[in-house]
Amino acid sequence: MNIRPAKVTDVKRIHELIEYYANNKEMLHRSLNAIYENIQAFIVLEDKSKIIGCGALQVSWENLAEVKSLAISEEFKGHGLGRKIVEKLQENARELEVSKVFALSFKLDFFLKLGYIVIPKEMLPHKIWSECVNCYLFPNCGEVPLLISLN
Repeated sequence: MNIRPAKVTDVKRIHELIEYYANNKEMLHRSLNAIYENIQAFIVLEDKSKIIGCGALQVSWENLAEVKSLAISEEFKGHGLGRKIVEKLQENARELEVSKVFALSFKLDFFLKLGYIVIPKEMLPHKIWSECVNCYLFPNCGEVPLLISLN
């Protein structure tokens, strides 16, 4: 298996992975346009040249970035692949000299096992909620903010 930066030719597969979870109300929908515009933030996980997972890192502020759009193909879940993607995104954050990474998630146990802690949403800058206001579940979606310090 190989983790690599995403390419524009990967966008449709990334979209399929995200839509699977979004349709199950486990993450936010992402349009093809949004993925194309943010393709440089995405990484993909390949198995035999087939994309089976993805994730993105979006810098929010001087010392803060967000893990977004983390998705693993259903048949590959439970094998530590989500962890590998998050660890790679955290490595990317370190290379950018970002000291803290957060996630907004319904999957608390997953992020808690990786060392993230639950934080009050007020600890995050208001800027990060810009996507939330467009969500049909806003303001009571149930996503929980989690944070890890990379120091």
